Amino acid sequence: MDMAKRQMNRPAGMPSREQVIEFIQSSDKPAGKREIAKAFGLKGQEKIRLKKLLKDMAEEGLIDGKKTAYHRMGGVPKVTVLRVVAIEDGEPIGEPDNWSPEAPGKPPRITIKELKGRGGKRAPALKRGDRVLARTEEQDSGWVAFPIKKLPARTEGMMGVVELDRAGKAWLAPVDKRVRQSAPISDVGEAEEGQLVIAERTGNSDRAGVKVVEVIGDPLAPKSFSLIAIAKHGIPNVFPDGVHSEAAQAAELKLSKEKREDLRHLPIVAIDPADARDHDDAIWAEPDGQGGFNALVAIADVSFYVRPGSLLDKEARKRGNSVYFPDRVVPMLPEILSADVCSLREDEDRAAMACHLHINGEGKVTSFRFTRALVRIHHNIPYEDAQAAVDSGNPPEYLANLWDAWRALAAARAAREPLDLDLPERRVLLNEDGVIEEIAVRERLDAHRVVEDFMIAANVAAAKALEAKSAPVVYRVHDTPSREKLIALREYMATLGKTLALGQVIKPSLFNAMLKELTEDSEKAQVMEAVLRSQMQAYYGPANAGHFGLALASYAHFTSPIRRYADLLVHRALVDAYKLEQPKPGGSLPETSGLSEKDAASLQEIADQISQTERRAMEAERDTIDRYVAAWLSGRVGEVFETRITGVQGFGFFATIVGLGGDGLVPVSTLGGEYFRHDEAAQSLIGVDTGTSYSAGDRVKLKLAESNALTGALKFEPVDEDGNSLAQRGDRNDYNRRGAGGPKKGKFKTGKRGRPGNIRHQGKRK
Repeated sequence: MDMAKRQMNRPAGMPSREQVIEFIQSSDKPAGKREIAKAFGLKGQEKIRLKKLLKDMAEEGLIDGKKTAYHRMGGVPKVTVLRVVAIEDGEPIGEPDNWSPEAPGKPPRITIKELKGRGGKRAPALKRGDRVLARTEEQDSGWVAFPIKKLPARTEGMMGVVELDRAGKAWLAPVDKRVRQSAPISDVGEAEEGQLVIAERTGNSDRAGVKVVEVIGDPLAPKSFSLIAIAKHGIPNVFPDGVHSEAAQAAELKLSKEKREDLRHLPIVAIDPADARDHDDAIWAEPDGQGGFNALVAIADVSFYVRPGSLLDKEARKRGNSVYFPDRVVPMLPEILSADVCSLREDEDRAAMACHLHINGEGKVTSFRFTRALVRIHHNIPYEDAQAAVDSGNPPEYLANLWDAWRALAAARAAREPLDLDLPERRVLLNEDGVIEEIAVRERLDAHRVVEDFMIAANVAAAKALEAKSAPVVYRVHDTPSREKLIALREYMATLGKTLALGQVIKPSLFNAMLKELTEDSEKAQVMEAVLRSQMQAYYGPANAGHFGLALASYAHFTSPIRRYADLLVHRALVDAYKLEQPKPGGSLPETSGLSEKDAASLQEIADQISQTERRAMEAERDTIDRYVAAWLSGRVGEVFETRITGVQGFGFFATIVGLGGDGLVPVSTLGGEYFRHDEAAQSLIGVDTGTSYSAGDRVKLKLAESNALTGALKFEPVDEDGNSLAQRGDRNDYNRRGAGGPKKGKFKTGKRGRPGNIRHQGKRK
């Protein structure tokens, strides 16, 4: 019965308490005082009586909410905002975003059904921390929600620093550089000025104040930067007690030789970073006597310890992957497994999934097979030590064999012509106290390439092995650039006098050839930035679309199950496809270590979820590195750096310090008195009078004007030949001169009306 018919059948006049509750629960839309009065035909004095009735019912604990929307106390509004708090069995679980602390019991856990996109297409999977406006209903199995639309995140800026304005009012200065406005604090709790805190909004409006719910402490303490990223991105970093208990039980599982290949006699080595917290993979190779090589890639057998459907498994899926920060790692699995029992450590027997490869003289893998094995790692070697041993000219035989096999693999890789972009990786080195010692670009060694090419060979073999059995595969997919991106790249290349023909099959070799033709470093950097922008983002999925960047038709992630859930799924599928199940472990752990039927049927949902957690981790890691770089540079404000322009917009351009990193904004208002036109196709700002241009890829000397360690934001200004700023004094758009005065103690710069703005540590020259 629709709403109109129910209203026709409802008796007019003052409703009883039971009738009010029935109406609220059955209403298809939020039921406030106005809707209730209309439903019962109330007018004049009856509306006043209704107001008192609703107030009495609220005091009696029968209903809850505001005058604009009531719901049954202890229940859930018919239409409400839900926050995703977990992903269980591929389905998002939500809680009411504004659950009253006075409400009886814990907030109900609500299963959120699939969110639809435009045209009925499935929208991107919801992830932990997302907010949706949804219709709810209470079914026999519990509360269920049907999303109406996804809402913008409001967690950004909910971590910040407590500041006081001139009137003594408390404000939350955000630590997210994308959030420009401070929020008024209605309840500061035990927090003090200058402390880093976590806060929650006290209402739905952007103007609503916030209340402090947790005090973290000194915002510039060495370990605060990763904590900021963990809180901002909603990364789970505490294991439930049940998970720890189950991990301890799994760690006691005995390694049986039954159905395990004993490979402990082989000198298998694990080559990793010197500061590696876990060791997923190890490799071995020897000549086959016919110009090729027999090789082995041994991977931690995590599926033996983490069984599908267990608490361990559910927590690992929720996390999706480990997250690595300069000062800590947030692991996918408890430390007893990730850093001990599963980790391939030197001179200790370990369970492994073994990928046996035969590599011919041209570097092609001609055959492969997978077994469950028992291994004993010969050495854990840092990349630098392995490289030094090979460079000495007299390496141990096991390293010499690995390098010889790799040279064959490298030749096959070169013939395949994967995308070749020189993308330096920044490395933050901390001392024992967590203080930055150095930030540098990680040196790229042949030792890195050796391990990488062996891992790629094993990943390809895993995908093909599952395809051969028509088994489920979680592919690592990197799509061909979209036509829209290619057209944008063609237009950009035309501004440089270059052509990009789109009438041919697009392959990575096309981009490589473009880059090889360029001789000037600045122009090559420009084109490399443009090519990078044209690429699609890689993701996980059960449908194979190939890996464009690696120029591979089939590719899966198999080599890192300690830190990636996708790899664990591939291991389980191999267990099933090749009948590698181990004897029953006993105890309360699930019997099977293969892929459950439920997971096999919902691989798309699981893949969507872990693709989201991967992006979350990447953003958190990048944010943290930016904060460390900004902290490192905070004492060098005023210095002039060699930078490279990475992006151009109408409001200015972004640049990064060559050899160090750290992206900063150069507002167009700092370019002097000339008017600059934005050429979007050319990715340039062009002066209308002089023709002076700033283009993506250009190298330009810039002065560091601001360095904000809490947000990771930098601001640069262009300088003349004498090192003087080009910015015109008194320009109303000058970002440095907004507002006047400052909060108490002059600690931070303020914005308009005396409110604390984003924290801008000006720093001092050393």
